[in-house]
Amino acid sequence: MGNPIQRALARIEALGRISDHPEYLVRTFLSDASKSAARLIVEWMEEAGMEAQMAADGTVRGILPGGNPNAPPFVIGSHHDTVIDAGKYDGALGIISAIAAVETLREEGIRLPFSVHVLGFSDEEGIRLHSTYLGSRSVAGLLDADALAAADSDGITVSEAIKSEGFRDGVTPILYQPGGMLGYIELHIEQGRVLESENLAVCAVSAISGQTRLVVNLTGRADHAGTTPMPLRRDALAGAAECILAAERLAKENPPLVITVGRIEVHPGASNSVPQSARFTVDLRHPEDSSRKQFLEQLRVVYETSAAARGLDFKWVVAQDSDAVPCDAALTNRLLDVLEEQTGTAICLASGAGHDAVVMSTLGPVAMIFVRCRDGLSHHPDELASPEDIASGIKVLVGFLKSFQT
Repeated sequence: MGNPIQRALARIEALGRISDHPEYLVRTFLSDASKSAARLIVEWMEEAGMEAQMAADGTVRGILPGGNPNAPPFVIGSHHDTVIDAGKYDGALGIISAIAAVETLREEGIRLPFSVHVLGFSDEEGIRLHSTYLGSRSVAGLLDADALAAADSDGITVSEAIKSEGFRDGVTPILYQPGGMLGYIELHIEQGRVLESENLAVCAVSAISGQTRLVVNLTGRADHAGTTPMPLRRDALAGAAECILAAERLAKENPPLVITVGRIEVHPGASNSVPQSARFTVDLRHPEDSSRKQFLEQLRVVYETSAAARGLDFKWVVAQDSDAVPCDAALTNRLLDVLEEQTGTAICLASGAGHDAVVMSTLGPVAMIFVRCRDGLSHHPDELASPEDIASGIKVLVGFLKSFQT
């Protein structure tokens, strides 16, 4: 069906139709849709001439052999899970572009001096278990006991989910050791507006901002909404509202700091009861680790003070803490040379969003390619990368791989 780019465009549409909800796109860790997506990606990898493998957690790998079987592989990857009510390009574009790049190399008869591994990670967004990068952390051997004990809203842990819901037949452990890869590159939509403002389709990435993700619990006392005077209330939801607004003020006063509260749960959740408990997430990001940690401490003091003043018990749990990750200078310079040759313009942007490259950097050098998306929109059903920009991204990825020819 057509050339590799045409096939890539059709595959993006096909993957975008696989969802756990009939009215919007969502695929979370080991959901039915996530497993269907993994099986389909395996089929595409095999069609591209790769040996395809699947791990129990739904991470998939395609292997294109190289000229030297003893050389470490070069790895290309991204994730096939989504947020809730998602667009179809975040994550999926990186996997499908990697498959298209492999197809291009094979059709042109190019054999690189090393094997190419294409990875489709089972979970990057962390929607189900509130802990990101489960797929790449598994591949990097970084899922420790605490990570495996993380539970979803039904109390099912990561370990239990893999055992009861994961793939069983024909699975292959997918694991890399530090130094076990030549490098890693990830193609991703920008999720911002800079490329659009510069009228550019593609660029390189200089670094990925550090990120801390928290789960905050405030506990007060449930009381009757009509008979409990305002001064006597220990209202957990009112306390959460004060904390959320405090986070917003801190971020607005200190750019480029960004803080997001994306989820809140309230108990008992009745219109005629004072809320006893509130649980909410906090996502805090900054490109400088020292500043991120300083603002995190400021926020903790504000939350403790607010909770004490309202008579609430306060607890927060750090679900994720990722340092900023610089992209490898040598790989990035190689990528910039390809961009200059193909487009005449080569720039680097810092990424405010987290990517699997963060985890893969623990194994070896990493680089990233950004592709323009319309109006910078992402984590939204109207997320869009044009066919022309996708083609440009794939061509840059192919050019990057070809630059290693001997």
